Amino acid sequence: MIRKAVESDLSECVKVIRESFLTVADEFGFTEANAPRFTAFATTEERLSWHLNGEHRPMYVFCDNGKIVGYASLLIQENQECELNNLCVLSSYRHRGIGEELLNNAVQVAQELGCNKMKIGIVEENKVLRKWYESFGFLHIGTQKFDFFPFTCGYMEKDLG
Repeated sequence: MIRKAVESDLSECVKVIRESFLTVADEFGFTEANAPRFTAFATTEERLSWHLNGEHRPMYVFCDNGKIVGYASLLIQENQECELNNLCVLSSYRHRGIGEELLNNAVQVAQELGCNKMKIGIVEENKVLRKWYESFGFLHIGTQKFDFFPFTCGYMEKDLG
């Protein structure tokens, strides 16, 4: 079941995000020392509270018997575009369609809010994730290398109009 995240969920959301992204970190050799800004290491309750209360991001959780097992948020921009952030599912709940449900929910919410384009940033080296997003109509639009990450950032977008 997908529902809006509320303030009292944030601590559990942080755990879900960090644990979910840690599998990517482990697979690609990211550590807190070589990638301190990577989502698995940089997500905090204070940061999510700012997203929810300061930026008013739509934030959603997927619950299984009351336990939060998936998460996604949107950063709505003034140009009728949005950025999908931190879509994740705990590893023990993957391959059950939860990520797809969260993605479809995010697209629906974005459209309802008047967005005509959704963007996302991924670890470019994660070919499985890139193919997953492509299967939902996202197009790869470029890459960028930052000194503070030991990986290349890949950028994708999907027209919602």
